[in-house]
Amino acid sequence: MPNQVLAFLQSQLHQPLHKSPSPLARWLQGILREAEEGQLAIEFTVREEMTNPMGILHGGAIAAIIDDAIGTTTFSLGQENFYTSVNLVIDFLASARQGEVIIAKTRIIRAGKTMVNAECEVRNANGKLLARGTSNLLYTQTKVSQ
Repeated sequence: MPNQVLAFLQSQLHQPLHKSPSPLARWLQGILREAEEGQLAIEFTVREEMTNPMGILHGGAIAAIIDDAIGTTTFSLGQENFYTSVNLVIDFLASARQGEVIIAKTRIIRAGKTMVNAECEVRNANGKLLARGTSNLLYTQTKVSQ
């Protein structure tokens, strides 16, 4: 059976994620750059409302980017139901300032029948690693409406 969700994601390449079912993803205003089954790349521009009082990307904003990007990646698997995060572990390694472009790259490490393990790396435009996150997600009984 063709993966309709992946086909939809690929039709959205190089566009803002305005059609995401996630209100948070719409607020983050990411632009989908790559979409393959189990892998995505999403570009973000650090906006003022994403920064802390020091003017750098807030750790909570980076956590939201990582969690939402990984969640979107689970959609690329084409499953009938949603996944929900069980945990999220993040290493913050460097900072980004307002106006900088950052890229979140995700990949599914292992997709089992009930759990998925995934990772996300966030880098700046020069390729410097800013943060790395991993997550386990549980397959739910909630259907994805397509």
